[in-house]
Amino acid sequence: MTPSPPFAHFGPDVLQTALGALPARAVEEFTGSWDDLPADAHLGTDTPYRFRRYGRFRIHPDRLERLPHTAFFQEKSVNSVHGGVERLFAPLAAAVAGGAVLRTVVHTLRRHLPGPRAGMDTCGVHQIRVTATPRTEGHPAPEGIHRDGHCYVAQVLIRREDVSGAESCLYDLRRRPVHRALLTAPLETIVLDDRRLLHGVSPVRPAPGAVSGVRDMMLVDFFAGADQVLRR
Repeated sequence: MTPSPPFAHFGPDVLQTALGALPARAVEEFTGSWDDLPADAHLGTDTPYRFRRYGRFRIHPDRLERLPHTAFFQEKSVNSVHGGVERLFAPLAAAVAGGAVLRTVVHTLRRHLPGPRAGMDTCGVHQIRVTATPRTEGHPAPEGIHRDGHCYVAQVLIRREDVSGAESCLYDLRRRPVHRALLTAPLETIVLDDRRLLHGVSPVRPAPGAVSGVRDMMLVDFFAGADQVLRR
């Protein structure tokens, strides 16, 4: 039997169609919540360029069960920059965590996993904003080419404004490029099998003539078992 491709890259229509049944105002409030992300205190830079919230959920057929907030941890073997450190990010806002938009997005992404979905009953949700100025570029993945330490990872573009760079690249386990993409349309998505691929993102820079640039992403990690250690 031929194995399924290790990733899927699809345009905004998939999530737009799923969210079409919800009030437009709810979707606007969801995407607007990226304006309320606190600075990532774990960057170790004088000028913050990454802003972040995080939450984890048990996935049920008709709902998401919010799990207790906890520090986020990665092994050093997974994240050479921040691995081995418990990073406590701000929690998702209650309206985001309990809203129909997040539930719809997570269930839709789960249906598009590039491999078996059995047992994928838990997820971590990351709201991330990366900014850049002519003097300070932003690094979506300061660890470079890496794995996240999960089963599947979904990367959803929420906003890209006055940005150059930020090209996503997927690699096989020998670090040979297999797919490159510049996510440009809101809700454009890549879902990858984190066990079969590595990935990275080039630095974010402001577009020519722009004073600053903003790139908002939602990352959803899928894995089995709500009680296992979460890694990214």
